[in-house]
Amino acid sequence: IDILHNNIIIRLMKNENILADIKSKSLKEARDEINEILNKLEGKDTDLTSSIEDYKRLIQLNKHIDLLFKKKVKEITSTSKKIKK
Repeated sequence: IDILHNNIIIRLMKNENILADIKSKSLKEARDEINEILNKLEGKDTDLTSSIEDYKRLIQLNKHIDLLFKKKVKEITSTSKKIKK
């Protein structure tokens, strides 16, 4: 990935808004879509414009998965504290 792609990725990562259709995905659905996007990006027939949109979606999906994991950790921690009391 060249410097242009790195700059695009950094800008996209700063965007905190996750699209509603992504928020409604399960962990498995988000993971499957990430795999589809990665396969597409690794293909030889990708153009820059569609790659940028794919990167945006990929980062949003990644954030969604991160939030799902953080939520699960909170649930586990909370349950663990209740059990110890």
